[in-house]
Amino acid sequence: MAGVELKSVKKSYDNKHNVIDGIDAAIKDKEFVVIVGSSGCGKSTILRMIAGLEDISGGEILIGDKVVNNLHPKDRDIAFVFQNYALYPHMSVYDNMAFGLKMRKYKKAEIKQKVEEAAEILGLKSYLNRKPKQLSGGQRQRVALGRAIVRDPKVFLMDEPLSNLDANLRVKMRSEIKKLHKKLETTFIYVTHDQTEALTMGDRIMVLDKGVIQQFDTPDNIYTHPKNKFVAGFLGQMNFINSDVDDEGVKINGCKITLNEEIMRRLDGMHEVIIGIRPEAMNGEEYKIKVSPEITELTGSSKNVYFKLNDVDCQTIVPAETNVDNGFSIGIDTRDLYFFDSFSGEAI
Repeated sequence: MAGVELKSVKKSYDNKHNVIDGIDAAIKDKEFVVIVGSSGCGKSTILRMIAGLEDISGGEILIGDKVVNNLHPKDRDIAFVFQNYALYPHMSVYDNMAFGLKMRKYKKAEIKQKVEEAAEILGLKSYLNRKPKQLSGGQRQRVALGRAIVRDPKVFLMDEPLSNLDANLRVKMRSEIKKLHKKLETTFIYVTHDQTEALTMGDRIMVLDKGVIQQFDTPDNIYTHPKNKFVAGFLGQMNFINSDVDDEGVKINGCKITLNEEIMRRLDGMHEVIIGIRPEAMNGEEYKIKVSPEITELTGSSKNVYFKLNDVDCQTIVPAETNVDNGFSIGIDTRDLYFFDSFSGEAI
């Protein structure tokens, strides 16, 4: 097995603008890393460069201790699971899973052993004679995973493999992929735009924006200690409230929020700041602020309530039985507040 290292990796399609701008990252052996970001940020491009499906414009990519810049994809010892399954419709499940091994001239007995072992892991033994059209979406995705497993690669690359599945099936397949990672003990690099997938699946998360790594850290650190406004807003949602700063603190909807000395030292010399607070944290006791809901969404056991703070759209989550028709109070504790620079967006 092997880790993956990116050293000052760049990608440009026109020799002028870098869609990947000098990325440095070390992915450890047997680690499950999730790459996340908005559409067009370069996450799939990184995956395709590691696989050798895209040439790089600068830097080095190492798999294990070997530079693979000039290696053909088939010689990189990786397996790629695509978003659209890419199954051969005229072949059985067995033949789809065995195809890559046949092309590599494996012996029939070895192919049979590897396919049956993968089918056992994925719960596909009773489906080996079926065609893809006879399978559900989740079963097809498992076949695509099985085709990768039989290769016994050093690194698994997955490009939004669950995006074509319905919500309930995505939840189930998330857990199956995590179990698969533990069982195989192989390096997984998984691309998604779904924040829930990123937070629940990854040992570490690489957050990308415009071809630049914004933060590469554990899910817990990214959620509790985001390095900038982009990371805070992309993973776990966050309300951002513009406020002036005075000698004692800030104001939210006319309510004076007094900050302790440690926070005021961090804000020293600043005249304005962006305050961040997560929707689920707006139930504190220090300060109660009356708000008027603009939109209410019932989601089952809770409600999403939208309103304005300092003329900025914000959201909180309340129990379903809460009556918000005539306005209600949110609660703010200063320990739940984050602060970001109004110009750079960096955490303060």
